[in-house]
Amino acid sequence: MAFNGLGMHLGNLSLLSKAKTRSISPENLNGEKGKGGMATEGTGARAARDLGLGWKVNPCVRILSGTTYVIADIEGPGAIQQIWMTPTGTWRNSIIRFYWDDEETPSVECPVGDFFACGWGQFAQVTSLAVCVNPGSAFNCYWEMPFRKRCRITMENIGDDMTLYYQVNYTLTEVPDDAAYFHAQFRRVNPLPYKEVFTVLDGVKGQGQYIGTYLAWGVNNNGWWGEGEIKFFMDGDTDFATIVGTGTEDYFCGSYDFDVKGKNAYGVETLEYQEFNTPYAGMPQVIRGDGHYQVQQRFGMYRWHIMDPIRFEQDLRVTIQALGWRSGGRYLPLQDDIASVAFWYQAEPHAPFPSLPDKDGLEVI
Repeated sequence: MAFNGLGMHLGNLSLLSKAKTRSISPENLNGEKGKGGMATEGTGARAARDLGLGWKVNPCVRILSGTTYVIADIEGPGAIQQIWMTPTGTWRNSIIRFYWDDEETPSVECPVGDFFACGWGQFAQVTSLAVCVNPGSAFNCYWEMPFRKRCRITMENIGDDMTLYYQVNYTLTEVPDDAAYFHAQFRRVNPLPYKEVFTVLDGVKGQGQYIGTYLAWGVNNNGWWGEGEIKFFMDGDTDFATIVGTGTEDYFCGSYDFDVKGKNAYGVETLEYQEFNTPYAGMPQVIRGDGHYQVQQRFGMYRWHIMDPIRFEQDLRVTIQALGWRSGGRYLPLQDDIASVAFWYQAEPHAPFPSLPDKDGLEVI
């Protein structure tokens, strides 16, 4: 893998490769060699009027309401290696899609904030191997995304006019026969019907590996909300899954309600949720409410299966229970606001995704 420019890591960075590094941004819309910074018109032209060509003439683009902008259109073979962007406006109203090799339906379809593990429309520092979100609204991902013929990335704006700064860094290189295609799918249910489980992913057919989960979980009850188990049904599983977790916080590599003991100003012992970021799992966002109009508690959690990919040969379905506590030491099925992004690799073709919710169905309310 290292010799064709894919799969680089600290252990093989010194190895030479014939891969060609390229980058797409508003200053080089097609990623062409020696063609960056040549714009004579653009969003920065007025500021650069005394400096001229090459002086940040077109650093960003405007995407008008109701339009779709093509971020990248690349002829392969090659692989996306890193993406950085800073979308303005309401992140749930910007839908990012990836198409591999001229496929008709996207392999990635997701509101941009949720794709970068920030589903609540508010900044939270995310520090992981696969995704970083940095001040003030800098979205970064490092998922490797190989393609053989073509890669096309678009951004649909279903909200107000927005501004987008972006950079897509990629390599043009041979792609091994056993390299699968990157996929990401968004789902949202609000509220979850009583006694129903939340489906993170369903309908996946063929061979691949599941590599990550992001959940934006809005709690509609008092009390602890994370007793539910995640389940991976694979390769013909029906009523009972092959992989079953022990609780929501356990799956996200935490424990005991994500609680940390402390003391308030009066010396009284308290329990508080503790945000955390690690390379493979974290809860970077806890929205506690302000006691006024913003009353609900909301949580953002990620789990990347980088060291422990969940491999399947025929099919895959992923669900998670929404479960809290009620009187008498009994479980309470919850009716919460849950949105998810499932990340996986598989051989194409993929099954069509369920339709995204409309603008009102996506809104954080």
